[in-house]
Amino acid sequence: MKPSDVLIKPILSEKANKQSEKMNRYSFVVDKKANKLEIKKAVESFYGVTVNSVNTIVVPSKAKAKYTKAGFIVGRKPSKKKAIVTVAEGETIDLYSSI
Repeated sequence: MKPSDVLIKPILSEKANKQSEKMNRYSFVVDKKANKLEIKKAVESFYGVTVNSVNTIVVPSKAKAKYTKAGFIVGRKPSKKKAIVTVAEGETIDLYSSI
């Protein structure tokens, strides 16, 4: 798997920002088939940092429903895989540079 296919997008939330400031941890949505070694190589090649550890989480799909004029619509949100990457001490990833 190519490194560009592994990382889908960074997670930008309050919890992710606190973790990046205090513990040098950054969160990404990754491909479901990617393993920890592929995620580590992709982050190191894209951002030029040293990765200490990678933790992965598979978030299950959720049922969603809403009531509209057309009636009751029921669907599912897709499942996804998250990776929490711990970077070496003193190194940072600037996720806001491309905005």
